[in-house]
Amino acid sequence: MSVEVLDGATIVGFVEDEEAFGECVRELFWQLDTDKDGVLSYAEMLKELQRMRVLEIHFGVDVKHEPEEVARVYESMFVQFDHDLNGRVDMEEFKEETKEIMLAMANGLGSVPVQMALEHDSLLMKAVQRECSPKISA
Repeated sequence: MSVEVLDGATIVGFVEDEEAFGECVRELFWQLDTDKDGVLSYAEMLKELQRMRVLEIHFGVDVKHEPEEVARVYESMFVQFDHDLNGRVDMEEFKEETKEIMLAMANGLGSVPVQMALEHDSLLMKAVQRECSPKISA
């Protein structure tokens, strides 16, 4: 992890860069697709949701939740990605929902820069790296 400075424009710029965003989302998708069948099962996505500790941390403090509550939240998050409700998330569903999540984060951050601890391989870190990389003009 490292502490980086970003704002909503950092994220929006990344998402709007179709090539960079698409490449990063595809890379993440294939990391999550452990059985390499081209779709994400609930079990594959659950591992990532658990790794991210979506529910367990609240403002940096561990919070205990009932296992049933955690399961319901993870299931509802999976359904958000599974647009056609077939029990699997394909690449397009994953990309579309990831884009929506990133844009929601950008909206929440707004234009005021904030310092945030980011994992080195996270999409937010890739957004910061993209913003900081020198632009090559044609």
